[in-house]
Amino acid sequence: MARYTGPDCKRCRREKTKLYLKGAKCDTPKCPIEIRPYPPGEHGRARTKESEYLLQMREKQKMARIYGVLEKQFRNYFEEASGQQGKTGDNLLRLLESRLDNVVYRAGYAKSRNMARQLVKHGHFTVNGHKVDIPSFRVSEHDIVEVRRSSVEMTPFVVARAEAGERTVPAWLQANPDKMQILVHGLPARQVIDTAVQEQLVVELYSK
Repeated sequence: MARYTGPDCKRCRREKTKLYLKGAKCDTPKCPIEIRPYPPGEHGRARTKESEYLLQMREKQKMARIYGVLEKQFRNYFEEASGQQGKTGDNLLRLLESRLDNVVYRAGYAKSRNMARQLVKHGHFTVNGHKVDIPSFRVSEHDIVEVRRSSVEMTPFVVARAEAGERTVPAWLQANPDKMQILVHGLPARQVIDTAVQEQLVVELYSK
């Protein structure tokens, strides 16, 4: 599966905001956006005329980069969201939040979505007792996500248990670090998703 392999911090600088792609590093003074809070490149400090289209495009890029989704897959998510009842923007965020790698990250079992993606791809998780190694796998209400027994003593999960409670777990999930288990109570409504994006701009971009 195709994925971005370039420097993550440049993506944050390009969007002029922290996308929290590097986990704990993003909360330290070493975060590059704290040192150089302007886009990368020779003309990064130059003022750019922010047209309506540019604002929409940047918001789409920001959302896709936060969740680690490339353009084709992101468009597929949008088309599915637009075919569902309710607001397309809300549906789009709900689809992205229901990805298995995002659930692992939200539950505090990985320090970033990139790390969660890697852990899932390496086959360390099961959903309802079945091994799943596809980061884009979509969880459903009442699903039970667990770390495989053969993996629970690996360093990332030992650290996750030790740091349990340091990060707020959203109400639609329940993390049980002692059992290395995640219970999916339901899929989130827009008001409980704390991703700092303006999804309506993305809807306007794709609706042209």
